[in-house]
Amino acid sequence: MSQKRSIFEEVSGDQPAQPAAQPGMIDAKSRGARGAIRIWLGILFALVVVMILVGGLTRLTDSGLSITEWNLVKGALPPMNDAAWQAEFAKYQQIPEFQLQNHAMDLDGFKSIYWWEWGHRFLGRFIGLVWAIGFFWFLIRKQIPVGWTQRLLVLGALGGLQGAIGWWMVSSGLTGRVVDVASYRLAIHLGLAFIILGLIAWHMMGLAQSEAALMKARRGKDKKLFSMGTGLMHFAFLQILLGALVAGIDAGRGYIDWPYMGGQIIPDDMFMLVPIWTNFFENAALTQFIHRLAGYLLLIFAIIAWRKSRASGNSFTKGAFTVVLAMMGMQAVLGIVTVMNAAPLHLAILHQLGAIVLWVMILRARFAALHPKEQSVRD
Repeated sequence: MSQKRSIFEEVSGDQPAQPAAQPGMIDAKSRGARGAIRIWLGILFALVVVMILVGGLTRLTDSGLSITEWNLVKGALPPMNDAAWQAEFAKYQQIPEFQLQNHAMDLDGFKSIYWWEWGHRFLGRFIGLVWAIGFFWFLIRKQIPVGWTQRLLVLGALGGLQGAIGWWMVSSGLTGRVVDVASYRLAIHLGLAFIILGLIAWHMMGLAQSEAALMKARRGKDKKLFSMGTGLMHFAFLQILLGALVAGIDAGRGYIDWPYMGGQIIPDDMFMLVPIWTNFFENAALTQFIHRLAGYLLLIFAIIAWRKSRASGNSFTKGAFTVVLAMMGMQAVLGIVTVMNAAPLHLAILHQLGAIVLWVMILRARFAALHPKEQSVRD
């Protein structure tokens, strides 16, 4: 009969050795080429910013309908000789915008608007190519971190959808009902561009840290600030859509006094169109009034979120919300200056750039509330 062994007795060397626990097992399996993918996303981010600005300039110069067809492959090349230019100009002469608005335009004038639209479409194709090369490069080399393949694939799918919506938008200006593109389609097109840009920015912030660091940081999530950041994000997105409606019908050039509109607090002609719902998309008074009102409310909401962030114990999170408030104030002032100068091209595009910066700063503050940065006890 075997004797009882003391609980203090050492285990003999005959026992199988247990493997030592290895630190960082989560990251070992999911690390991937996070830095390289982040650089690739940074290139895509810069290209999408340029795409949005070129799209804005295309709209401001009334160039969006200069190319009346959509051909993914053949349309990649511009006209290469005089005969090709004349053929493109002849197509443009058949649409309402030329017949009702630009009937005095000559071939040189057509070329000036053609290049804006062609450049906008070329950028779209180029962005799709950069996405495809990067995605399949990392996929084939098995360098995409675990859980990230679908996220990166979604970016490509949204890019393809954006191209289809772009043509859907342009086609609305070829029917004869309106001289320019339908403002609500322009809003959808711009809104999707900001969604794509926001996803790229969010993914870049996520890839800046390891999965283990993100999980650890998320334990300190500031639920209230994250919720307010989410509310700011949705409200800002709505304001971006409202701005697109204003731009779509050149409503920013119709009422150039502030804080009044046409000398009134509430313009009389906000519901002059029939049926009544068309006023929300085609009435310059109503679209600009709603855009202004939403801007005031958004600024108030940003102040409330900033005040709430003062109670945060994390200095980086507090700083992120301070940046949001500062940028919000600058964007409001820029919007007022743009309107009071009848939305000249340089101010209008600067206002659009301000929207891009503000959008990213809101996402940055929201990310900081979700994943607070580590700081010392002293901080």
